[in-house]
Amino acid sequence: MTSQELKDRTKAFTKGCLKLLIAESRNSKLFWHIEGQLIRCSTSVAANYRAACLAQSRPAFTAKISIVLEEADESIFWLELLEEELEIKDRKGLQELKKEAQELTNIFASTRKRMQSGSGKS
Repeated sequence: MTSQELKDRTKAFTKGCLKLLIAESRNSKLFWHIEGQLIRCSTSVAANYRAACLAQSRPAFTAKISIVLEEADESIFWLELLEEELEIKDRKGLQELKKEAQELTNIFASTRKRMQSGSGKS
């Protein structure tokens, strides 16, 4: 997968999370909290991946990829909590977002591991 394809994929994930939250908009403190956290971490996945692509050194790239990994994994947490604690209309969309978040987490975990082992390229 090229860096541009991954940029597009992380951006699509972010947009998917935003669309889900807009469609589910609720007037409760619990929803607002989960909504804010999911917005923060899902947008961070795409933004920090773009920043990683501009890194000027291998350590800088690895550090940014670590942030992307953490934010993708955190997105899984908030999606799970949304699913478990609130009745979601678009359950299929939620499942697809959870699956994509897990795939992105796996990609970035693998990337970080390669970079830390010295076999990856920045």
